[in-house]
Amino acid sequence: MKTLYDLAEGIRRCTSCPLWEGRTLAVPGEGSGKVMFIGDVPEAEENRMGRPFVGPSGEIFDEMLEIVHLTRETCFVTNACKCHPVHGHKPNLEELKTCKEEWLDEQIGIIKPKLIILMGDLSLKLMFGGGDFSKLRGKVIDQKFFVTHCPHEAYKHPNSKKQMKKDFEKLDLFLRKIKV
Repeated sequence: MKTLYDLAEGIRRCTSCPLWEGRTLAVPGEGSGKVMFIGDVPEAEENRMGRPFVGPSGEIFDEMLEIVHLTRETCFVTNACKCHPVHGHKPNLEELKTCKEEWLDEQIGIIKPKLIILMGDLSLKLMFGGGDFSKLRGKVIDQKFFVTHCPHEAYKHPNSKKQMKKDFEKLDLFLRKIKV
C-alpha cells in the first residue's frame, strides 16, 4: 500500500500534464489528521518552496486554522493542482482531472478524512464537476465537504477574507459537532 510519502515523491516527479514544465517544485501537501484542506493551485511562493499556503496567503490560512483550533500538523493541507501554472494560466479541466485521478484521490484514500474543506472554486469544480460557489460557500455538503474561499483569494480581496472568517466560524461549530 502506498503512503503519503510515496505519493509526495511521485508528485515531485510527475510529468503527466504540461504544468510540470513551468514548476520549480511540485506542492504535494503536508500534515496529518482527519480534516483535509484542498486549495485551488499553488502560487509563486509555494512553487518556490514546495509547500502549500506560504507567504501572505499562508498567514491568512494560519489565522483561519486558529479559528477552528487546528494547526498545520493536525490537518492535511494540499491543492487541487500540485503544480504552479505559469503566466496566470488557470489549469484546464484535463490538467485538474489528471492531478485528481493520479494524486488527490489517493491522498484522500490514505487519509480517510472526516471532513474535506474545499477552498476555492477550482477545488469545488474538481470534486463536484461544477456547482455555484457563491451558493455553496459556507455550507456543509453531504456531511463530508465544506466550501469556502481559497486563502489566495482572501489575500487579494479583503471582502473574501471577511467571508472566509465567517465561514471558518461556522466550520468550527461543525467540527465540534462531529468531534474532530
